[in-house]
Amino acid sequence: MTKRRSFRLGALAARVGGALVGDPDAEISALGSIDGAGPGCISHLSNPAYRRFLPSTRASAVILRQKDVSSCPTNALVVANPQLAFARISQLWEEAPPLNEGIHPSACIDGSAQVHAKARIGPGVAIGPDSRIGSNVRIYANAVVGASCRLDEEVWIMANATLCGNVKLGARSRVHSGAVLGADGFGFAADEQGRQVGLAQLGGVTLGCDVRIGAGTSIDRGVLEDTLIEDGVKIDNQVHIGHNCRIGAHTLICGCVGIAGSTKVGRRCVLAGGAGIGGDRPIDICDGVVISGFTHVSASITEPGRYSGGIVHNRMGAWKRNALRFQSLDQLAKRIAWMEKQLGQGR
Repeated sequence: MTKRRSFRLGALAARVGGALVGDPDAEISALGSIDGAGPGCISHLSNPAYRRFLPSTRASAVILRQKDVSSCPTNALVVANPQLAFARISQLWEEAPPLNEGIHPSACIDGSAQVHAKARIGPGVAIGPDSRIGSNVRIYANAVVGASCRLDEEVWIMANATLCGNVKLGARSRVHSGAVLGADGFGFAADEQGRQVGLAQLGGVTLGCDVRIGAGTSIDRGVLEDTLIEDGVKIDNQVHIGHNCRIGAHTLICGCVGIAGSTKVGRRCVLAGGAGIGGDRPIDICDGVVISGFTHVSASITEPGRYSGGIVHNRMGAWKRNALRFQSLDQLAKRIAWMEKQLGQGR
Protein backbone atom coordinates (compact mmCIF):
# COMPACT_ATOMS: atom_id res chain seq x y z
CA MET A 1 0.00 0.00 0.00
CA THR A 2 1.32 3.45 -0.97
CA LYS A 3 0.63 6.43 1.29
CA ARG A 4 2.00 9.92 0.75
CA ARG A 5 -0.72 12.56 0.38
CA SER A 6 -4.50 12.95 0.41
CA PHE A 7 -7.24 14.18 -1.93
CA ARG A 8 -10.99 14.68 -1.79
CA LEU A 9 -12.86 11.95 -3.63
CA GLY A 10 -14.79 14.56 -5.61
CA ALA A 11 -11.53 15.98 -6.96
CA LEU A 12 -10.42 12.50 -8.03
CA ALA A 13 -13.75 11.94 -9.81
CA ALA A 14 -13.26 15.22 -11.68
CA ARG A 15 -9.72 14.22 -12.65
CA VAL A 16 -10.93 11.11 -14.50
CA GLY A 17 -14.36 12.34 -15.57
CA GLY A 18 -16.16 9.72 -13.48
CA ALA A 19 -19.62 9.73 -11.89
CA LEU A 20 -19.44 9.70 -8.10
CA VAL A 21 -21.86 7.63 -6.04
CA GLY A 22 -21.25 8.61 -2.43
CA ASP A 23 -19.49 11.32 -0.44
CA PRO A 24 -17.44 13.81 -2.51
CA ASP A 25 -15.68 14.98 0.68
CA ALA A 26 -14.34 11.54 1.55
CA GLU A 27 -10.60 11.80 2.16
CA ILE A 28 -8.42 9.50 0.05
CA SER A 29 -4.86 9.16 1.27
CA ALA A 30 -3.63 5.92 -0.28
CA LEU A 31 -3.97 3.33 -3.04
CA GLY A 32 -4.82 -0.28 -2.33
CA SER A 33 -5.91 -3.60 -3.81
CA ILE A 34 -9.60 -4.36 -3.61
CA ASP A 35 -9.05 -7.22 -1.13
CA GLY A 36 -6.29 -5.53 0.90
CA ALA A 37 -7.31 -1.87 1.04
CA GLY A 38 -8.46 -0.23 4.26
CA PRO A 39 -10.14 3.04 5.24
CA GLY A 40 -8.69 6.02 3.38
CA CYS A 41 -7.74 3.88 0.37
CA ILE A 42 -9.07 3.97 -3.16
CA SER A 43 -9.07 0.74 -5.16
CA HIS A 44 -10.43 -0.45 -8.50
CA LEU A 45 -12.29 -3.38 -10.00
CA SER A 46 -11.02 -3.99 -13.52
CA ASN A 47 -10.79 -7.79 -13.75
CA PRO A 48 -13.96 -9.88 -13.19
CA ALA A 49 -11.81 -12.42 -11.32
CA TYR A 50 -11.68 -9.97 -8.39
CA ARG A 51 -15.40 -9.20 -8.30
CA ARG A 52 -15.86 -11.64 -5.41
CA PHE A 53 -13.87 -9.27 -3.17
CA LEU A 54 -16.08 -6.25 -3.85
CA PRO A 55 -18.89 -6.86 -1.30
CA SER A 56 -16.39 -7.18 1.56
CA THR A 57 -13.88 -4.50 0.59
CA ARG A 58 -12.83 -2.09 3.33
CA ALA A 59 -11.67 0.59 0.87
CA SER A 60 -13.14 4.07 1.20
CA ALA A 61 -13.80 4.14 -2.54
CA VAL A 62 -13.71 1.77 -5.49
CA ILE A 63 -13.36 2.67 -9.17
CA LEU A 64 -15.66 0.41 -11.15
CA ARG A 65 -18.15 0.06 -13.99
CA GLN A 66 -21.84 0.91 -13.73
CA LYS A 67 -22.84 -2.78 -13.64
CA ASP A 68 -20.91 -3.30 -10.39
CA VAL A 69 -22.30 -0.34 -8.42
CA SER A 70 -25.07 -2.35 -6.74
CA SER A 71 -22.51 -4.69 -5.17
CA CYS A 72 -20.28 -1.91 -3.85
CA PRO A 73 -20.55 -1.34 -0.07
CA THR A 74 -18.67 1.96 -0.14
CA ASN A 75 -18.22 5.08 -2.25
CA ALA A 76 -18.08 4.27 -5.95
CA LEU A 77 -16.38 6.14 -8.78
CA VAL A 78 -18.11 4.97 -11.95
CA VAL A 79 -16.15 5.01 -15.24
CA ALA A 80 -16.02 3.07 -18.50
CA ASN A 81 -12.43 1.92 -17.99
CA PRO A 82 -11.53 1.41 -14.32
CA GLN A 83 -7.95 0.37 -14.98
CA LEU A 84 -7.23 3.53 -16.97
CA ALA A 85 -8.88 5.74 -14.35
CA PHE A 86 -6.89 4.06 -11.58
CA ALA A 87 -3.67 4.55 -13.55
CA ARG A 88 -4.36 8.27 -13.90
CA ILE A 89 -5.21 8.65 -10.24
CA SER A 90 -2.15 6.63 -9.17
CA GLN A 91 0.10 9.24 -10.77
CA LEU A 92 -0.91 11.66 -8.02
CA TRP A 93 1.02 9.53 -5.53
CA GLU A 94 4.11 9.03 -7.69
CA GLU A 95 7.30 10.63 -6.43
CA ALA A 96 10.73 10.64 -8.02
CA PRO A 97 13.41 8.71 -6.10
CA PRO A 98 15.43 11.23 -4.07
CA LEU A 99 18.31 12.95 -5.84
CA ASN A 100 20.01 16.12 -4.68
CA GLU A 101 19.94 19.23 -6.84
CA GLY A 102 22.94 20.06 -8.99
CA ILE A 103 25.93 17.93 -9.90
CA HIS A 104 27.45 15.56 -7.34
CA PRO A 105 31.18 16.21 -6.77
CA SER A 106 32.04 12.63 -7.75
CA ALA A 107 30.40 12.89 -11.19
CA CYS A 108 32.78 12.90 -14.16
CA ILE A 109 31.58 15.23 -16.93
CA ASP A 110 33.53 15.93 -20.09
CA GLY A 111 34.33 19.60 -20.65
CA SER A 112 32.48 19.65 -23.97
CA ALA A 113 29.24 18.27 -22.52
CA GLN A 114 26.36 20.68 -21.87
CA VAL A 115 24.38 20.12 -18.67
CA HIS A 116 21.30 22.27 -17.98
CA ALA A 117 21.37 24.18 -14.72
CA LYS A 118 18.20 22.42 -13.56
CA ALA A 119 19.50 18.91 -14.25
CA ARG A 120 20.34 16.63 -11.31
CA ILE A 121 23.44 14.47 -11.68
CA GLY A 122 24.07 11.81 -9.04
CA PRO A 123 27.25 10.34 -7.56
CA GLY A 124 29.61 8.47 -9.86
CA VAL A 125 27.80 9.50 -13.04
CA ALA A 126 29.92 9.73 -16.20
CA ILE A 127 28.91 11.99 -19.10
CA GLY A 128 30.91 11.84 -22.32
CA PRO A 129 32.01 14.49 -24.82
CA ASP A 130 29.48 16.49 -26.85
CA SER A 131 26.51 15.20 -24.86
CA ARG A 132 23.62 17.52 -23.99
CA ILE A 133 21.54 17.09 -20.86
CA GLY A 134 18.23 18.99 -20.77
CA SER A 135 16.18 20.71 -18.10
CA ASN A 136 14.99 18.65 -15.10
CA VAL A 137 16.83 15.56 -16.29
CA ARG A 138 17.66 13.17 -13.43
CA ILE A 139 20.67 10.85 -13.76
CA TYR A 140 21.13 8.53 -10.80
CA ALA A 141 24.24 6.98 -9.28
CA ASN A 142 26.89 5.40 -11.51
CA ALA A 143 24.91 5.75 -14.73
CA VAL A 144 26.96 6.27 -17.91
CA VAL A 145 26.00 8.67 -20.69
CA GLY A 146 28.44 8.22 -23.56
CA ALA A 147 29.58 10.61 -26.26
CA SER A 148 27.14 12.63 -28.38
CA CYS A 149 24.03 11.71 -26.43
CA ARG A 150 20.95 13.96 -26.25
CA LEU A 151 18.60 13.85 -23.26
CA ASP A 152 15.54 16.07 -23.55
CA GLU A 153 13.70 17.60 -20.59
CA GLU A 154 12.54 15.47 -17.66
CA VAL A 155 14.34 12.32 -18.76
CA TRP A 156 15.23 9.90 -15.95
CA ILE A 157 18.26 7.61 -16.16
CA MET A 158 18.25 5.25 -13.19
CA ALA A 159 21.29 3.93 -11.35
CA ASN A 160 23.80 1.83 -13.33
CA ALA A 161 22.09 2.26 -16.70
CA THR A 162 24.37 2.77 -19.70
CA LEU A 163 23.93 4.89 -22.82
CA CYS A 164 26.89 3.79 -24.94
CA GLY A 165 27.01 6.82 -27.23
CA ASN A 166 24.94 8.55 -29.91
CA VAL A 167 21.74 7.83 -28.00
CA LYS A 168 18.84 10.31 -28.12
CA LEU A 169 16.00 10.29 -25.59
CA GLY A 170 12.80 12.28 -26.02
CA ALA A 171 11.13 14.22 -23.24
CA ARG A 172 9.93 12.38 -20.13
CA SER A 173 11.45 9.07 -21.16
CA ARG A 174 12.86 6.77 -18.48
CA VAL A 175 15.62 4.17 -18.58
CA HIS A 176 15.77 1.78 -15.64
CA SER A 177 18.75 0.23 -13.90
CA GLY A 178 20.98 -2.15 -15.81
CA ALA A 179 19.59 -1.22 -19.22
CA VAL A 180 22.11 -0.79 -22.04
CA LEU A 181 21.22 1.43 -24.99
CA GLY A 182 23.52 1.71 -27.99
CA ALA A 183 25.74 -1.36 -27.63
CA ASP A 184 27.04 -2.87 -30.88
CA GLY A 185 24.54 -4.89 -32.87
CA PHE A 186 25.19 -8.56 -33.57
CA GLY A 187 26.30 -8.45 -37.22
CA PHE A 188 29.05 -10.57 -38.78
CA ALA A 189 30.14 -11.94 -42.14
CA ALA A 190 32.21 -15.12 -42.56
CA ASP A 191 35.47 -14.89 -44.48
CA GLU A 192 37.01 -17.57 -46.72
CA GLN A 193 38.27 -19.52 -43.70
CA GLY A 194 34.93 -19.30 -41.87
CA ARG A 195 36.12 -16.69 -39.43
CA GLN A 196 33.54 -14.09 -38.41
CA VAL A 197 34.26 -10.49 -39.42
CA GLY A 198 32.23 -7.86 -37.59
CA LEU A 199 30.19 -5.23 -39.41
CA ALA A 200 31.02 -1.80 -37.99
CA GLN A 201 28.01 -0.49 -36.08
CA LEU A 202 27.97 3.19 -37.02
CA GLY A 203 24.42 4.22 -36.19
CA GLY A 204 22.82 5.09 -32.86
CA VAL A 205 19.58 4.69 -30.92
CA THR A 206 16.72 7.21 -30.95
CA LEU A 207 13.85 7.12 -28.46
CA GLY A 208 10.76 9.30 -28.79
CA CYS A 209 8.91 11.02 -25.96
CA ASP A 210 7.35 9.20 -22.98
CA VAL A 211 9.21 5.95 -23.65
CA ARG A 212 9.91 3.53 -20.78
CA ILE A 213 12.84 1.09 -20.86
CA GLY A 214 12.81 -1.68 -18.25
CA ALA A 215 15.65 -2.94 -16.08
CA GLY A 216 18.21 -5.12 -17.82
CA THR A 217 16.87 -4.37 -21.30
CA SER A 218 19.26 -3.88 -24.21
CA ILE A 219 18.68 -1.96 -27.43
CA ASP A 220 21.46 -2.22 -30.02
CA ARG A 221 22.71 0.66 -32.13
CA GLY A 222 22.05 0.59 -35.87
CA VAL A 223 24.60 -0.44 -38.47
CA LEU A 224 24.29 2.78 -40.49
CA GLU A 225 21.00 4.38 -39.38
CA ASP A 226 19.55 4.57 -35.87
CA THR A 227 17.49 1.93 -34.16
CA LEU A 228 14.20 3.77 -33.56
CA ILE A 229 11.74 3.52 -30.67
CA GLU A 230 8.78 5.82 -31.30
CA ASP A 231 6.72 7.91 -28.85
CA GLY A 232 4.98 6.23 -25.94
CA VAL A 233 6.52 2.77 -26.35
CA LYS A 234 6.71 0.82 -23.07
CA ILE A 235 9.35 -1.91 -22.80
CA ASP A 236 9.52 -4.29 -19.86
CA ASN A 237 12.55 -5.85 -18.17
CA GLN A 238 15.02 -8.25 -19.83
CA VAL A 239 14.04 -7.42 -23.42
CA HIS A 240 16.50 -7.45 -26.32
CA ILE A 241 15.97 -5.34 -29.45
CA GLY A 242 18.45 -5.88 -32.27
CA HIS A 243 20.08 -3.30 -34.51
CA ASN A 244 18.03 -1.21 -36.94
CA CYS A 245 14.68 -2.25 -35.49
CA ARG A 246 11.79 0.19 -35.57
CA ILE A 247 9.12 -0.03 -32.88
CA GLY A 248 5.91 1.89 -33.59
CA ALA A 249 4.31 4.39 -31.23
CA HIS A 250 2.47 3.18 -28.10
CA THR A 251 3.46 -0.45 -28.53
CA LEU A 252 3.90 -2.61 -25.41
CA ILE A 253 6.76 -5.11 -25.20
CA CYS A 254 6.62 -7.44 -22.20
CA GLY A 255 9.46 -9.18 -20.36
CA CYS A 256 12.00 -11.47 -22.03
CA VAL A 257 10.94 -10.66 -25.61
CA GLY A 258 13.70 -11.01 -28.21
CA ILE A 259 13.53 -9.09 -31.49
CA ALA A 260 15.98 -9.78 -34.32
CA GLY A 261 17.69 -6.94 -36.14
CA SER A 262 15.86 -4.93 -38.83
CA THR A 263 12.41 -5.95 -37.54
CA LYS A 264 9.65 -3.37 -37.89
CA VAL A 265 6.81 -3.45 -35.37
CA GLY A 266 3.77 -1.27 -35.98
CA ARG A 267 1.85 1.09 -33.71
CA ARG A 268 -0.27 -0.04 -30.75
CA CYS A 269 1.00 -3.60 -30.85
CA VAL A 270 1.49 -5.91 -27.86
CA LEU A 271 4.32 -8.46 -27.70
CA ALA A 272 3.62 -10.66 -24.67
CA GLY A 273 6.29 -12.18 -22.46
CA GLY A 274 8.87 -14.47 -24.01
CA ALA A 275 7.80 -13.86 -27.61
CA GLY A 276 10.52 -14.13 -30.23
CA ILE A 277 10.59 -12.21 -33.52
CA GLY A 278 13.00 -13.36 -36.22
CA GLY A 279 13.22 -15.42 -39.41
CA ASP A 280 15.11 -15.88 -42.64
CA ARG A 281 14.46 -12.30 -43.71
CA PRO A 282 13.53 -9.02 -41.99
CA ILE A 283 10.05 -9.10 -40.49
CA ASP A 284 7.37 -6.41 -40.66
CA ILE A 285 4.46 -6.48 -38.21
CA CYS A 286 1.57 -4.17 -39.03
CA ASP A 287 -0.30 -1.90 -36.61
CA GLY A 288 -2.66 -3.39 -34.03
CA VAL A 289 -1.12 -6.85 -33.68
CA VAL A 290 -1.12 -8.81 -30.39
CA ILE A 291 1.41 -11.63 -30.07
CA SER A 292 0.71 -14.03 -27.20
CA GLY A 293 3.37 -15.22 -24.77
CA PHE A 294 6.20 -17.45 -26.04
CA THR A 295 5.04 -17.20 -29.64
CA HIS A 296 7.73 -17.33 -32.35
CA VAL A 297 7.02 -14.99 -35.25
CA SER A 298 9.13 -16.10 -38.22
CA ALA A 299 7.32 -14.27 -41.05
CA SER A 300 5.75 -10.84 -41.55
CA ILE A 301 2.20 -10.14 -40.32
CA THR A 302 0.08 -7.92 -42.56
CA GLU A 303 -3.34 -8.02 -40.85
CA PRO A 304 -4.20 -6.72 -37.37
CA GLY A 305 -5.36 -9.28 -34.82
CA ARG A 306 -4.22 -11.76 -32.20
CA TYR A 307 -1.58 -14.36 -33.04
CA SER A 308 -0.33 -17.35 -31.05
CA GLY A 309 2.24 -20.03 -31.76
CA GLY A 310 3.08 -21.71 -28.47
CA ILE A 311 2.28 -25.29 -27.46
CA VAL A 312 0.12 -25.50 -24.35
CA HIS A 313 1.50 -27.37 -21.36
CA ASN A 314 0.60 -30.97 -20.61
CA ARG A 315 1.67 -33.72 -18.20
CA MET A 316 5.25 -34.66 -18.99
CA GLY A 317 4.58 -38.20 -20.24
CA ALA A 318 1.84 -37.09 -22.64
CA TRP A 319 3.92 -34.12 -23.80
CA LYS A 320 6.90 -36.35 -24.63
CA ARG A 321 4.74 -38.77 -26.59
CA ASN A 322 3.15 -35.94 -28.55
CA ALA A 323 6.55 -34.34 -29.19
CA LEU A 324 7.90 -37.60 -30.66
CA ARG A 325 4.83 -38.00 -32.86
CA PHE A 326 5.19 -34.44 -34.06
CA GLN A 327 8.44 -35.47 -35.76
CA SER A 328 6.41 -37.86 -37.93
CA LEU A 329 3.72 -35.31 -38.79
CA ASP A 330 4.95 -34.74 -42.36
CA GLN A 331 5.01 -38.46 -43.11
CA LEU A 332 1.53 -38.87 -41.62
CA ALA A 333 0.20 -36.01 -43.75
CA LYS A 334 1.63 -37.62 -46.91
CA ARG A 335 0.07 -40.98 -46.01
CA ILE A 336 -3.33 -39.37 -45.42
CA ALA A 337 -3.09 -37.52 -48.75
CA TRP A 338 -2.23 -40.82 -50.50
CA MET A 339 -5.13 -42.61 -48.81
CA GLU A 340 -7.57 -39.85 -49.78
CA LYS A 341 -6.35 -40.06 -53.35
CA GLN A 342 -6.85 -43.83 -53.39
CA LEU A 343 -10.35 -43.51 -51.97
CA GLY A 344 -11.17 -40.92 -54.57
CA GLN A 345 -10.00 -43.20 -57.37
CA GLY A 346 -11.96 -46.12 -55.91
CA ARG A 347 -15.19 -44.20 -56.29
